[in-house]
Amino acid sequence: MNAVEQLLERYTAGERNFRDLDLFRADLNGADLSGASFFRANLFSANLFRANLIGVTFYNATLIGANLYCANLSGADLSGANLTCANCEGADFSGADLTAADLGGVDFSLANLSYANLTRSNLMRASLVNAKLDHTNFTGADLKWANLNDAEITEAQVRSAQFAHAIGLTPELQARLQREGAIISA
Repeated sequence: MNAVEQLLERYTAGERNFRDLDLFRADLNGADLSGASFFRANLFSANLFRANLIGVTFYNATLIGANLYCANLSGADLSGANLTCANCEGADFSGADLTAADLGGVDFSLANLSYANLTRSNLMRASLVNAKLDHTNFTGADLKWANLNDAEITEAQVRSAQFAHAIGLTPELQARLQREGAIISA
């Protein structure tokens, strides 16, 4: 029995703690793992396409290059996680905690990050094209060179967030972000 089969069997039996589990390149396409804890787990290049990850804990987990396309991570804890270059297109991160997460180069196109906490997160060169960013907390986040074309940024907290060289910021949006405490120029 491989690691994925064992994980799904343990989850079905009611287990929810998968701390430090190695799921390198695991195929969890469409899996329902809601409420599970993957504290410090290795999900490098894992396929979580359309997975149900509501309320899952990925605290300090490695999800570098993971495929989270259209996955549901609403209310998930990804604080301190490394998602560098992950595909999060169309994923639901509403209400998720991504405090101090490494999100450099992540594709958040069409993703829902409403009410998400991205305090002190690295979003350098992330794509947030057409992303929903209502009430998102970007306090102290680094969005240098991020692509924000057509992103919906309303009621966001941006104090001390770095938006230098960000793509897609209209002059009106730049002015509003600066008034709210964001850093726009390098």
